[in-house]
Amino acid sequence: MSALDWAVLVLTLVGIVAFGSWRSRGVHTTESYLRAGKDIRWWTIGLSVIATQASAITFLSVPGQAYQDGLGFVQFYFGLPIAMVLLSALVLPVYHRLRVYTAYEYLEQRFDRRTRQFTALLFLISRGLASGLAIYAPALVLSAVLGWPVLWTTLGLGAVTIVYTVAGGSRAVSRTQTAQMAVILVGLVAAFGVAVTLLPRGFSFGRGVALAGALGKLQGVDTSLRLDTRYTLWSGLLGGLFVQLAYFGTDQSQVQRYLAGGPLAESRRGLLMNGLLKVPMQLFILFIGVMVFVVYQLTPPPLFFNRAELDRVRATHPVEVGRLEATQARLFAEKRQAIDAWIADPESVGALRAAEGKVQALRKETGALVARTHPGADSKDADFIFLRFVLDHFPRGLIGLLVAVILSAAMSANSAALSSLGGTTVVDFYRPRHPDAPDARTLAVARWSTAGWGIVAVVFATFASLLDNLIQAVNVLGSLFYGPMLGVFVVGFFIARVGGRAAFWATVAGEIAVLAAAALGGVGFLWYNVLGCAVVVGLAPLLQRVWSRPSPV
Repeated sequence: MSALDWAVLVLTLVGIVAFGSWRSRGVHTTESYLRAGKDIRWWTIGLSVIATQASAITFLSVPGQAYQDGLGFVQFYFGLPIAMVLLSALVLPVYHRLRVYTAYEYLEQRFDRRTRQFTALLFLISRGLASGLAIYAPALVLSAVLGWPVLWTTLGLGAVTIVYTVAGGSRAVSRTQTAQMAVILVGLVAAFGVAVTLLPRGFSFGRGVALAGALGKLQGVDTSLRLDTRYTLWSGLLGGLFVQLAYFGTDQSQVQRYLAGGPLAESRRGLLMNGLLKVPMQLFILFIGVMVFVVYQLTPPPLFFNRAELDRVRATHPVEVGRLEATQARLFAEKRQAIDAWIADPESVGALRAAEGKVQALRKETGALVARTHPGADSKDADFIFLRFVLDHFPRGLIGLLVAVILSAAMSANSAALSSLGGTTVVDFYRPRHPDAPDARTLAVARWSTAGWGIVAVVFATFASLLDNLIQAVNVLGSLFYGPMLGVFVVGFFIARVGGRAAFWATVAGEIAVLAAAALGGVGFLWYNVLGCAVVVGLAPLLQRVWSRPSPV
């Protein structure tokens, strides 16, 4: 990066941290550490909820997802607006009336402590591991920008995130996320503008969109009923509804954002704001990825988007890399001819798609060479597509801004997750065992718990390179736990006669069912959420009926 890029990056990040530190000064009690303050307004809640979801993975992996598979990933979010309405109407009033710090406190009041702590444990495992992925994603950015090993940047970013979160708690997270979202939105608009301006002279934006459509990148809705397809209209509306209900209704990293303070009406407006903006925002980010795809149909793309891995392979296998680059140049020329033929005759789309198929086959061959040459290396380059595009094509200053966007998102999501992990550990496990502990000790435990989960996340982040696509990995990981978590809350809210014993064992059975379905395969991961919830809701009343029968005389 240039000196101007570094100046933009440093000034943006320092400004955000300084703003958050100034707005969150005076955190000296457990109450102020776990809650953001009662003066928080609905737009701050809404932006905080959106920013917590918008991790660095969103800005690295989602455009890469669209580059490879098109707009279909947006279906994952189709159930979100419905979930926001249901949560605002049914769940928020209960949480506010009980004045809980975590969602899991409700479960002890409704069932028993065992059910509360088992559900909280599911959250700690899922969010702790997902935080590792959220740390690894921005580490890729710094690794590409600085040329450092990913392990070093992972450890460095993890350390910064831990210190930042431990110092300010939930208040710092909520106050800072407003500024972070402003930077994120400006960066997204800038990225879209740059992608459009890179289209060759005479090749209009409309023609670029038509080219993307001809190559299957604009199909945003799949109405098929196949269960083994990850993203369809029905999996998004039903499975997506379940995962969003679980995420926003039972995942403390989100619950903490809208229970942080303020009256019920402010929390409701904040959630509804998220429901209104999230789907268009994700669609826009996916469309940026589609435009990057269009640019690389007209401009020679890198042979492999992970430059560091390709350079390592080139150093030991220069002949093979040279052969692949020569093949790529030939295939690109053939594809340009196919594009020109398609422009002249749209009926020749079959030849265009065949040419693109050859290019994709070459990408897979290159990835196989990377894996064969350096066992354990990341043979998938989807998460590097947008980053490489930024570094290769953005003007000075904007590179620094886009890197600041990615790191701001990382700080936002990681700090929110670690804050919720530390808060859940204290509220749901430490306080019940030490109800008379002085506030200073409880605050110290909250800080140490936050730091401890940060270390767990960093350790898991070191294994993230083994995963295919980060955004899918995060969603699959959540779907392994969210269904049973949602199910026990549904039982608590709507099935009055179920007791703690039945609820606990039904939740355990639901989790076992989900893990078994994942191990056996053959079902899209969004359906794990439906399965887990259905098992808990269906089994809990049956267990209650069996255990409530009088013993035979």
